[in-house]
Amino acid sequence: MTESEHHEKLSLLTQLIQLAKVDSDIHDSEYQFLSAIANQLGVSKEEFNGLFDEYISFQPPAFEFDRIVQFHRLVLLMNIDQVVDEKQLTLIKTMGIRLGLQPLAIAEVLDTMHDYPNNMLPPDKLIAIFRTFQN
Repeated sequence: MTESEHHEKLSLLTQLIQLAKVDSDIHDSEYQFLSAIANQLGVSKEEFNGLFDEYISFQPPAFEFDRIVQFHRLVLLMNIDQVVDEKQLTLIKTMGIRLGLQPLAIAEVLDTMHDYPNNMLPPDKLIAIFRTFQN
């Protein structure tokens, strides 16, 4: 893995941690989800834990599909504790835009998630929403 690829992975984890911290309380279920994502990305437990106190500059993935996957992670994380507040919604919209995603698609995802148990929008539905808004 190149230095740039590693930085991108740390950046994505930092973005997720920022969302988890927005309500000042990281629940155990959120930490476990974040830890699983870190493991999938090949980030060590020590390096992952260090991200809670370290600033990593944001570097969005190069490919749109990877940016959509990151947005889906954000949506899943936001809904883990089944409490979604305005601060989380505002932050996730901003994060989606920083990922370079279509604002109308972001809004559609956040509206549609309520149609599913525990607001857990299936990946295929999420991808279909983003496809609808592609140029």
